[in-house]
Amino acid sequence: MTTTGFKTAKALAVVSIASVFLLTGCTAARNAKPNDPAYAPVMPDYAAQNQSSQGAIYQSYQRVSYFVDRKARHVGDILTVNLVEKTTASKKAETDMDKSSNHSFTNPVLPAPFTNTADLAATVQGSSATKGAAESDQSNSLSGNITVTVTSVLPNGVLRVRGEKWMTLNTGDEYIRISGMVRYEDISPENVVPSTKLADARITYSGTGSFANTNEPGWLSKFFIGQLWPF
Repeated sequence: MTTTGFKTAKALAVVSIASVFLLTGCTAARNAKPNDPAYAPVMPDYAAQNQSSQGAIYQSYQRVSYFVDRKARHVGDILTVNLVEKTTASKKAETDMDKSSNHSFTNPVLPAPFTNTADLAATVQGSSATKGAAESDQSNSLSGNITVTVTSVLPNGVLRVRGEKWMTLNTGDEYIRISGMVRYEDISPENVVPSTKLADARITYSGTGSFANTNEPGWLSKFFIGQLWPF
């Protein structure tokens, strides 16, 4: 194989490997489907009890207290999360450095019997300058509501919640997935908690279908604008 052919084969191999990584990275987002076990609801941790009413207002098997609000507190209970995410970031940096130096050395006078047979005078000059500027602005906003399920209750009373919402449109699907931990005290009497009160929150808003694919560059474009491109 000639040198040119070897370089071409090597370049094609690099592009192929990079393409595999890029396609693997975008496949997970595009192939998302409903009923993911990681966001599936959890059934209550107690068996349903078929007991007949004794005529009283309070029944022990209902696990309901008439002195507190009807808020999520047990595994399997549902809770509405109000999405109020809004982030704004701005960063600006400027650097300007300038340094210069100038040194002169005169011709030395040699004592007798030596004579100046050469000009030993010298001048040394040097300068350096560095200038750079960077600016970054980013803003994100997400609003809406999603109802999730309590999956477990920690010993300290914190609730683990998770859930997903899928909306089928004429050009594809859009979905919201969320998981995190909620304090019972942060839940309102209406059984609603803002997303800003979720600890260890994981919120995903994305879509599938032709509309989502159109807004995403192809794998070759990702290669040229990604970190794998050496130039």
